[in-house]
Formats: sequence, C-alpha cells, structure tokens
Amino acid sequence: MELWFTEYTNKTSGITIKIKRQLDHRVSEFQTIDVFETHYYGNLMVIDGYIMLTEFDEFVYHENLTHVPAQFLQNPEKALIIGGGDGGTARELLKYPSIKKIDMIEIDREVCEVSKLYFKNLSVSFKDPRLNLHYEDGAKFVKNRTESYDLIVIDSTDPVGPGEVLFTEEFYNNCSKILKTGGILTAQTESPFDKEYINPIRQIYKNLRKSFNYVSMYLGHIPTYPFGTWSFAFASNWVDPLKSEIKNSYLPEGLRYYNRELGKSIFTLPNFVKEIIDE
Repeated sequence: MELWFTEYTNKTSGITIKIKRQLDHRVSEFQTIDVFETHYYGNLMVIDGYIMLTEFDEFVYHENLTHVPAQFLQNPEKALIIGGGDGGTARELLKYPSIKKIDMIEIDREVCEVSKLYFKNLSVSFKDPRLNLHYEDGAKFVKNRTESYDLIVIDSTDPVGPGEVLFTEEFYNNCSKILKTGGILTAQTESPFDKEYINPIRQIYKNLRKSFNYVSMYLGHIPTYPFGTWSFAFASNWVDPLKSEIKNSYLPEGLRYYNRELGKSIFTLPNFVKEIIDE
C-alpha cells in the first residue's frame, strides 16, 4: 500500500508527497504535530495539516530569514527569535561569531522536542550556550520586554489562529521599541501567489509601515511551500535595504542559498508583487 500526504492550499490545488512511514503524531496544548519520513524530501514536519519544513529545502527559509538582515548589521550581538521551535533560525544566527546572546520565544515546547528527535541538523542549535529558550507567548514577551536587540526574527506560523497576533500593528510597534539603533526585523509573510492571502499580506505591510520607517519585501523559492514562492519582510527605522550597503564583513561558509550577490538583488520584485504591497 502506498502512503501519501497532501496539503491543500485551496479547494482545487495543493502539494502531494509520497511518504515511507509516519514517525510521530502528538497533540500539544496548542496544535497537532506530525512527522513523516518521505522518499524525496527527507523528514517532514506538519502542524495542523500544514507543511512546516522538510530536511530537503528548509535551508532556503532559514537562510533567508537570517542572513539577509544579518549582512546589513556590522557586528550583531543580540538577537530575538519569536517562534522558530525547530531550531533552524537559531542555527543560522549562531554561525556569526559576533552573536553573544539569542532569546528564542517558542510557545509550544513540543515543537522543540519533536525537532530534537527527528531534525537534528536544525535542533543542534539548542546545545549552544548563547541560546536562551523561553517557552511562552511571543507577543506578551515583546510587550513586556525592556532589553533591546540588534535583530528580531519573526519565525511564525500563518496569520491565523494562535499566530495571528504576531502580524498586528501593536505587535510590530512593540518590536520596534526594543530594537537597538540600527536594528532590523524580519518576518515570513506568506506567498504572493496565494489569492486567499493577498489581502492579509497587504495588511501586514500596512501594519509594518505604521511602526517602521523602512519596509521592504524579498522572496525565496521553497519547493514544499504553497506555490513554491515565499515572501519575507525586512523592516527597520534606520536601514533601507534598497539604498544601504552590506556592512557585515563576516559571511558564514557553506551557505546553500544566500550569497552577497543575491543579498544585493533580493529586494527586486516582480510587478505583480509590487502591486500587492505598494500603497
């Protein structure tokens, strides 16, 4: 008998992946988490029926979220990750020797536990003493925080359900307040090809522009994410990536997606995407 996993992006389309076996199924306080071993993509993590990552292409997502902003910071020392329970975002930031401390705020401990078991290439970051892992609500953490950061990375689920609060004007405003001078925020902001998310994407960028002086979008290509193209937000009160030069003299070796040539051109967008976010 053949086993297949299908994620439906809407009523008429989706992605189907042949699996070898199911490795884990658990229901946490917040969500349902499944892990499958696939024939092509390696291990696959699914939350509430949606693909979160695969071993095959996770590097695209995590390198985009982290190295794009980090290269605009001369010597980033302190970072805040909201979400990111698989450990991949922390893994990338910890490649920078200038990083002295990362606070990672993950609401669901079970995501981290699953990653430790089945995604060891990502969860290796949990062993680094520079990483401080907090199991709590990210929006509340930011609201009550007085410590400031060079970089804030919002590695969240979609803007529905528990993750919706991480896309609001209030949340972005609270993030803006705890960025150091010259600091940057990045976040995942869905696929511009998804018709159901065009209005939410437009609203996300409106909310960001109310809290930051400079807001840009950039894209990455992830085979197992809806429509294969994913968007990311870059926001800062000091750094305009369309005009600023890359400042970080250090670039980690062995990156599979990001390079400095890409970093300079990644903010160039197709016309249909500009039409979504341009006011």
